[in-house]
Amino acid sequence: MTLKQRVDADIKQAMLAKDKARLQALRSIKSQILLAETEKGGDEGISQDTEMKLLTKAAKQRRESAELYAKQGRADLEEVELAELAVIEQYLPKQLDEGDLRARLVEIIQRVGATGPSDMGKVMGVASKELAGQADGRAISQAVGALLNNTDF
Repeated sequence: MTLKQRVDADIKQAMLAKDKARLQALRSIKSQILLAETEKGGDEGISQDTEMKLLTKAAKQRRESAELYAKQGRADLEEVELAELAVIEQYLPKQLDEGDLRARLVEIIQRVGATGPSDMGKVMGVASKELAGQADGRAISQAVGALLNNTDF
């Protein structure tokens, strides 16, 4: 079942349950999928990789908006963003915790033969592809930087 089909089915369930917050988040996801399909110009749909990128981007937007609203003292808007984020995260793969992320990055660093901070780009290229959807890009970047600066991995 494609992401679009899963979202359509969940929209119907949210409508029947009269869950407005979930319905709004699901409609947002469906809108992004439809926009991506329209940009591509084909009727065959979008790839799973593109779906994950869409969901990751949507989650990042909600997370950043919630942080901004929290700083501004707008708890009402922060709650809306966090509720939508929770719905979006249900469609994303399980996020790696800090220990798992570090272990995977150490393995990638050793595999590409990185020796110091000058190899950051080489490591990030591989890590971004392999860990897409499993960890935030900012978290990956910070962890890679710390590991390469310590060089005791």
